[in-house]
Amino acid sequence: MGTGVRIVYLHGVWVWAALLGLGGAAVVGALALIVQRDKWHRWSGALARTGLFFWISYIPLSMWAAQVNWNGLFLAEPRWRVAFVFALGGLVIQVGLRLVENLQISSVLNVFFFGALMYALNQAQEVMHPASPIFTSGSLRIQGFFIGLMLLTTLAAWQLTRWWYGKE
Repeated sequence: MGTGVRIVYLHGVWVWAALLGLGGAAVVGALALIVQRDKWHRWSGALARTGLFFWISYIPLSMWAAQVNWNGLFLAEPRWRVAFVFALGGLVIQVGLRLVENLQISSVLNVFFFGALMYALNQAQEVMHPASPIFTSGSLRIQGFFIGLMLLTTLAAWQLTRWWYGKE
């Protein structure tokens, strides 16, 4: 990949930050529905908005990585279509939830959104996109750098989540 590997690192880290945020929103939302604490519902919403921010902003990174490494964007790539559909769907859901202002509905939708996303990603065929290029590389330096970058990005995502929570 040469110099194109840099954008692949960023692309991969951004996707994982999005999945951690959306997955965290689902877990915290499910717990909030069980214990019925508004604070937990609010954390679920903040995590969902953070995850969605990373999910939506990963799409341009994905396009850039495809251009650099594959010499073009393959719009029929199933994983790209899943990303695009869930970015639009997630945006519509989050805007709707802000208008409705119902914490329980927010938590329920966060659980279902993440479940649907994971199902869609698991069902998406891999045409050009490799399954896990970083962790199948066999290089500890590549994997270590990715993990370090992931930790830094997770810290940034946590700060964004705290900011969203403070806006509640």
